[in-house]
Amino acid sequence: MKYISTRGNAPAKTFTEILLGGLAPDGGLYLPEAYPQVTRAELDAWRELSYADLAFAVLSKFATDIPAADLKAIVGKTYTAEVYSNGRPDSDFTQITPLRTLEPGVHILELSNGPTLAFKDMAMQLLGNLFEYALAKQHEELNILGATSGDTGSAAEYAMRGKRGIRVFMLSPHGKMSAFQRAQMYSLQDPNIHNIAINGMFDDAQDMVKAVSNDHAFKARHKIGTVNSINWGRVSAQIVYYFKGYFAATLSNDEQVAFSVPSGNFGNICAGHIARMMGLPIGQLILATNENDVLDEFFSTGLYRPRGTDHTYETSSPSMDISKASNFERFVFDLVGRDGAPVREFWDKVDKGGSFDIRHTPYWDALPTFHFSSGKSTHYDRLKTIRGLWEEYGVMVDTHTADGIKVGMEQRRPNLPLICLETALPAKFEETIIEALGRKPERPAALEGIEDLPQRCVVMDADVVKLKAFIAANAP
Repeated sequence: MKYISTRGNAPAKTFTEILLGGLAPDGGLYLPEAYPQVTRAELDAWRELSYADLAFAVLSKFATDIPAADLKAIVGKTYTAEVYSNGRPDSDFTQITPLRTLEPGVHILELSNGPTLAFKDMAMQLLGNLFEYALAKQHEELNILGATSGDTGSAAEYAMRGKRGIRVFMLSPHGKMSAFQRAQMYSLQDPNIHNIAINGMFDDAQDMVKAVSNDHAFKARHKIGTVNSINWGRVSAQIVYYFKGYFAATLSNDEQVAFSVPSGNFGNICAGHIARMMGLPIGQLILATNENDVLDEFFSTGLYRPRGTDHTYETSSPSMDISKASNFERFVFDLVGRDGAPVREFWDKVDKGGSFDIRHTPYWDALPTFHFSSGKSTHYDRLKTIRGLWEEYGVMVDTHTADGIKVGMEQRRPNLPLICLETALPAKFEETIIEALGRKPERPAALEGIEDLPQRCVVMDADVVKLKAFIAANAP
């Protein structure tokens, strides 16, 4: 299988060729030339597979240039109960992603039992092992550059710490994450981990990552790669749990389901979109935003209007405090018939601080065929949802998952089982849980007192020149 750029001006490459690189040379994002299709016979066979075996089956359709025995070993090493047993004592860790049923037809897919208690571990642990494998084959080293609004950074650092030939430079918005999120990242003392707090919002950090990635000479000289969800390896790994969730919530492959997904950078729900395009019977994809409702506005009106960092709200679901959703470009590429020309036109406007509008175009008419719904949740809504779930079911959820449940319950179509994707454990957002419930959430014993550990972080203005100098000084 070969991969092409959403902007249409880059040569097709293989899975391992794009694995270490991030953005395509033309500034676009990689996608398969065509989505592999899953037959009914395959769905029937996959229904009873373990998570590791299912991941191997799905990823075999994408990573066609990795020998099957090698891929199976990498996947088997990644998805073990030992790796995904850092969360709740009542979870079935052998399932890796257990399904928690609130009531008939309403479920939460647990994705937060990994090392950093967030769904990002599901893909990042695999990416760390894939990187190590590819670098060893090529006798190369890699400097990973990423931006995080909260959970991506810690998941990447825990996946890459101590990995041979890999250094991580992770940008985050200074003072904008929860105390737990900051502690998870900044307390790491591994010499290959570099945390950089940017004076600004997440979008500023993400723009810096893109600027460095688009400096092709610097990128080549310093061997820059990325673990943000612009990396196709991340998205492909996330496709797996849509299949696993579907099988857990249904009795046969004749049924359809709805997935509700808290969305900031569009990577998580993009994986669901691709799973549906492959043939998974998803009847509805529900996109939930917080007060930063750029994506909800698009699916409601056809207008994509990033607000800019000066108009991005700081909320109690901070991992979604994002105005420009990187992975949204992948969906728009499919929406416009996989034509790079309109994508280039749209993102030329976005990159200049503008917007684009698909109303009164054939693209607006095509949008319903992709089965998206959307809605937003506010601080008041998430507090109310957290309280309601605790009082009615004895289930405690984090703020982002609460956004997904609130919007999912509002937008779900009748008679479709609803699967809400969990994003993190409540312990990562202790301040808001206390506000909602008057009590602290439980946390794994190994993470007690993590906020009191010494922290190591460099604070920097949103200056690409300074960032490049820092990378050059620390990535010989």
